[in-house]
Amino acid sequence: MSNKIIKQRELVTNTQLSDDPLLNRLYQARGITTAQQLEYGLKFLHSPMQFANIEKVTDLLIDIYHQKKKIVIVGDFDADGATSTSLTLIALKQLGFLNVDYLIPDRFSQGYGLSTSVSQMAIDLGAEVVITVDNGVSSVEGVALLKQHNIQVIITDHHLPPEELPCADAIVNPNLNDCGFPSKSLAGVGVIFYVMLALRAKMRALNLFEAGSEPNLAELLDLVALGTVADVVPLDHNNRILVHQGINRIRSGYCRAGIKALVEIAKRDLSKLKASDLGFAIAPRLNAAGRLENMALGVELLICEEMDKARQIAFELDSLNQTRKEFEQEMKTEALSICAKLPHLMQNIEAYGIVLYQPDWHQGVIGILASRIKDQFNRPVIAFAQESEDSEFIKGSARSIAGLHMRDLLELIDQKHPNLILKFGGHAMAAGLTIHQDNFLQFQRVFDEVINQTISADQLQNIIYTDGELLSNEFNLETARLIQEAGPWGQMFPEPLFEGEFKIIQQRLVGGQHLKMMVEIHNQLFDAILFNVDLKLFPDLSVKVARLVYSLDINEFRGNTSLQLLVREIFV
Repeated sequence: MSNKIIKQRELVTNTQLSDDPLLNRLYQARGITTAQQLEYGLKFLHSPMQFANIEKVTDLLIDIYHQKKKIVIVGDFDADGATSTSLTLIALKQLGFLNVDYLIPDRFSQGYGLSTSVSQMAIDLGAEVVITVDNGVSSVEGVALLKQHNIQVIITDHHLPPEELPCADAIVNPNLNDCGFPSKSLAGVGVIFYVMLALRAKMRALNLFEAGSEPNLAELLDLVALGTVADVVPLDHNNRILVHQGINRIRSGYCRAGIKALVEIAKRDLSKLKASDLGFAIAPRLNAAGRLENMALGVELLICEEMDKARQIAFELDSLNQTRKEFEQEMKTEALSICAKLPHLMQNIEAYGIVLYQPDWHQGVIGILASRIKDQFNRPVIAFAQESEDSEFIKGSARSIAGLHMRDLLELIDQKHPNLILKFGGHAMAAGLTIHQDNFLQFQRVFDEVINQTISADQLQNIIYTDGELLSNEFNLETARLIQEAGPWGQMFPEPLFEGEFKIIQQRLVGGQHLKMMVEIHNQLFDAILFNVDLKLFPDLSVKVARLVYSLDINEFRGNTSLQLLVREIFV
């Protein structure tokens, strides 16, 4: 069952942006309006002083610095949370803060954010100050508990704020209603990086650095790049600068030992690393710690300085990631068999949402599962798992499709059915929620009803946008390199995809699940590969011609470099 169709991207602007006609077209299709939006120097970053409450936060931190108060950083259990926590620890120590510790909530027993149980852990650690990174803007009760113990609370977050904000001493979040910071798309690691930049500027103005002791915070851009790409936030101009600068540092070898070790174990070339490598090879291994165990392991990897120790932890994370893949495969098979019993869905009519639950599904993997099912059917998906073995509650991970704001949708359900959702939070494309297991069928029905009223059937059409066809003289390594260097590509600044009618000369399976092909176009032969092919459909030697959607890739094998097509879709 496929409801996929191909459409060519329309050119949004007509500004001349590049001397190269192909690059010019790619940029115009991505809404670039000025050449400056393609400048990735640090001087083009927005100023930290555009954040609401930034003066208040730096004043608080200067006071904390002078009083040598004990700081506990509370992070999150994903890659953005791990990079945010690590960056804060490293930066504060470089800036001369002596008493800094951190906590990562346990996904399974405590859940996301600064809950009351996490606040209690911070109290037990002797915290005088709590700084949240990548969480906290919804933690009304957790903050209230800390304030009862006279603990100062600074919240740094990027999640959409609820109507009632916590009673923290200061909140920095680009999505606060009164915040004038132009880029609303910063990841959590981007927000705390800006706070550290503002703090350093304040300390410099107060002459708090001895000669030669002022840290170069650009050294932390490897962490910013990793967290930003991993959290799949839109790559607006500001985020592209952060990612570009971070990747350049990584390629030059100026990066954390932990990132080097992850690149090594993922069998990537450090000097040629791309944003997509961070997203598909590095981040999943880091995320595996938070999904299956505790993200403290990921933080320890990112803050460690000895290569041997980093390799040891990276090996552990790689093993966890393999286990995660096995869980995911089992869960996906079960989920697809549930979906096969939904006749409306399989016939592609009026199945507006997919809500799935199995008591034995692994809570740490339901987000990936929801993502995979969403990709397959182009429907908003929520996958639920039991909160814990003896719990009456189930936790859901939600993934949305273009044009449907998932967090707003959950808020709408909460308003219409006040007692159905116990808690929820998140973004437009991804969110989390908790409900009582007895309410699962009711939630399933209500979710469909609300989606039915919110989106139209044509939004469920799975459209693959391409940048059209390549000319015969554009099929070469130079074009592939040109496109690669024109990035970073990512969310809302998508990597170029092309389409074309190809003759299929050869096809065979490699690695048990990947379709390796020899294809021909414009009387030229190319290697092509389609990863994780549907084995029920391919290899099919009767297919001699197909329309391929692909990107250009540089394949290096035994010292030889050649152009390879990475096939995303095959239409027969």
